Amino acid sequence: MTPENIQFRTGVIKPMECVKEGWALIKDQYWLFLGIVFVGIFVGGAVPIVLIGPMMVGIYLCFFRRMRGETVDFGTLFKGFDYFAQGLIAALIQMIPMVVIMVPFYIIMFVLIMTSLPRGRNMDPDASSRFMFTFLGFELVFVAVMIVVGLTVGIFFMFAFPLIADRGLSGLEATKLSIKAGKANFGGILSLLLLNFAIGMLGVLACYVGVFFIMPISLASYAVAYRRVFPSISQTFASPPPPPGNWAA
Repeated sequence: MTPENIQFRTGVIKPMECVKEGWALIKDQYWLFLGIVFVGIFVGGAVPIVLIGPMMVGIYLCFFRRMRGETVDFGTLFKGFDYFAQGLIAALIQMIPMVVIMVPFYIIMFVLIMTSLPRGRNMDPDASSRFMFTFLGFELVFVAVMIVVGLTVGIFFMFAFPLIADRGLSGLEATKLSIKAGKANFGGILSLLLLNFAIGMLGVLACYVGVFFIMPISLASYAVAYRRVFPSISQTFASPPPPPGNWAA
């Protein structure tokens, strides 16, 4: 199957509905999915660029099996390594915007520190204050830019790993199609990301531990959003009955 043959829908992502459906999808096996997501993120985080792609593909394989009513276990998670190259390529492409932002930031930060840091024993308090305000201001700008870039990456690349898991696309093909579908569903995906961010903040308030318990629901909501945008193959090829006028023909 090629990306050109894959059709997607627009205007079908309703954030609250996706979260509710995501919870309904996993609630009967919540602890299993909590373990799957935790292990997947933990293993993927061990060597982030190399392993996070296959692990994310494996997590979505678990969600899609659940959607089809099939048995899900930890073995399903590690089937993501069957798509190792595709997942790695998709992960590398997603890292590019972050690297493009972070490398210049660290260069500018180094130059700023070397040129603005007060020197000598008799430091001018005003110079020290100006340096601190400049440094903090630059940090705030960097954080704001990273938030914007992070949201943009989340929108355009949300469907890359699911497309690899569901349609068997290559990493590059999945990324291109994900960007295309992300543009067409920009508002819905952004709203879903912000909703899950708000829910995640509640988890942060619960001594950070709550974030881990919310993560399976958030990822399940993304799987639901994906399925709304990219219907299953059986749904795609199902044809409606002919109009009444043709029955008598």
